Amino acid sequence: MGRTSKLNELSELAAELHYPLDPDTASEAFDDVTLQLADGTVNLGAIIADSNADGFETAEDLETEVRNMLPRHAVGEPYQSEGEG
Repeated sequence: MGRTSKLNELSELAAELHYPLDPDTASEAFDDVTLQLADGTVNLGAIIADSNADGFETAEDLETEVRNMLPRHAVGEPYQSEGEG
C-alpha cells in the first residue's frame, strides 16, 4: 500500500534514510510515496529517479534536489514565499 505525503513533510521523509546513498537507493525507498503538490501529485521515487545527482550526502541534499526538480507552479503561486500574506 502506498503512502501519501505533503510537500512540507519532505524533510521528514528524507530523514528516514541512512546517508550517504545513491539516487537508485533513494528512488526505490520512495517508490511507494505520492507527494501532494499545489497543482496535483507526483511519485517521489520517480522524481528522484530522474535526478542527475551522483548521490546524496545528507537528507538536506536529497530534499534540495527534489525541490529543485519540481516545477515552480508545483509549490504554489509563482514568486510568493510561504508566510507572505
